[in-house]
Amino acid sequence: MTTVWYFAYGSNMQSTTLRGRRGIEFLHAAPARAAGWRLVFDKPPIVPIGEAFANIIPDPAAHVLGVAYEVSEEDLQHIELTEGVLLGNYDRVVIAVQPLAPQTAPVTAFSLTSDRRDPTLQPSTRYMELVTSGAVEHGLPSEYIDALRAVPAIPPTPEAALFRTLIEEMLRR
Repeated sequence: MTTVWYFAYGSNMQSTTLRGRRGIEFLHAAPARAAGWRLVFDKPPIVPIGEAFANIIPDPAAHVLGVAYEVSEEDLQHIELTEGVLLGNYDRVVIAVQPLAPQTAPVTAFSLTSDRRDPTLQPSTRYMELVTSGAVEHGLPSEYIDALRAVPAIPPTPEAALFRTLIEEMLRR
């Protein structure tokens, strides 16, 4: 089996989201940093539900923290399918990530980014709980977790709750 690295920065940082909702069995997970990228929460979903999701955008002066997962090529394809890459929801990018563990070599990872942005949207409190939970689970620095907790968020919309039920059925393997 050929494996690759996938860098997660949003709700996929949470193991239960990646394993449960997406059905991905990763081989290894490491907290990591990607220089030259900035985390934003203004990515609209494919179906308008009044909420935003995480996205990374190029920014030479910034860095984003997340989780580098070692996954099979097949699982990476499934992640991309469930994130809507084939529909233009995200684009695959190749980025360098540095695991946060001391004396660990950098790795090349695949991640997802989008040019689709809407600064009028905010993430839901539910979504931010998933993101924060994943950051805590993988031991990201407390300052970063505090910054995630400070992101303005709105209560989940009724449209999101209805759509989430439908999507979760479709995402199961």
